[in-house]
Amino acid sequence: MSGDHAPLSGSDRRFYAVLALIGGCYVLLLVAMLGADAAYTTPGHLWEALQSPEIRYAIRLSLISCTITTLLSLWVAVPLGYLLSRTRFPGRDLVDLIVEIPIVLPPLVVGLSLLILFQTAPGRALEKFFPVTYAVPSVILAQFMVACAFAVRTMRTTFDQLSPRPEQVALTLGCHRSQAFWLVAFPAARRGMLAAATLAWARSLGEFGPILVFSGATRFKTEVMSTTVFLELSVGNLEAAVAVSLLMVVTAVAALFILRHWGRETALGEPRRS
Repeated sequence: MSGDHAPLSGSDRRFYAVLALIGGCYVLLLVAMLGADAAYTTPGHLWEALQSPEIRYAIRLSLISCTITTLLSLWVAVPLGYLLSRTRFPGRDLVDLIVEIPIVLPPLVVGLSLLILFQTAPGRALEKFFPVTYAVPSVILAQFMVACAFAVRTMRTTFDQLSPRPEQVALTLGCHRSQAFWLVAFPAARRGMLAAATLAWARSLGEFGPILVFSGATRFKTEVMSTTVFLELSVGNLEAAVAVSLLMVVTAVAALFILRHWGRETALGEPRRS
């Protein structure tokens, strides 16, 4: 009989009971929080919120901006994650540190830093030809600055878990490094790319601080679902705010489902089981 199925002693049972009590309190708090949201609103409130032109615009802009942000994040995360995983170059640890700064940086600081960046001479010169601040591009850029960091981290973990031996074999058979990447490493990393895309999309959807500072929350212009909750709360429309919040919760649960069943090991850096 393995140790996992051995009978528990009295001290073991008490130990696990304490752990379950501590963890269970947090789980119950989460369930109670979501249950309170669901009980507060009604299908009528949800339908009424979906009929609002402002909220429908915010949902549409959220879907579009999150999708664009995800594509941009993958465009950067795949090559950068591969570079950080497979090569040793001067300043590699510094680059790795810089890339992860948005993960730990307060979101408001990200938005403020972007706002200051576009107040510099190069930023103002760019905005003469391509308006960014307080426009739709600023929403995408604010989402991208945070979401891309999670995507890069996921892709680096993905390539760390992939053995470089198949690529080395491809090189000995006459492939160039780029061919080994596209024909061997890239297809093998598809689960990681799915996980990175899901994380980037979900993170973009929930982004609030950088968007509020860098893009504002203007109706029919830069309003997304997260800022809709803020705007509805500011005018006392709690029912609409809760309804939009529930839509975001459902979306987040769907993203977690994808991660759990198709990319959980890669996203969380866990080893795969054979």
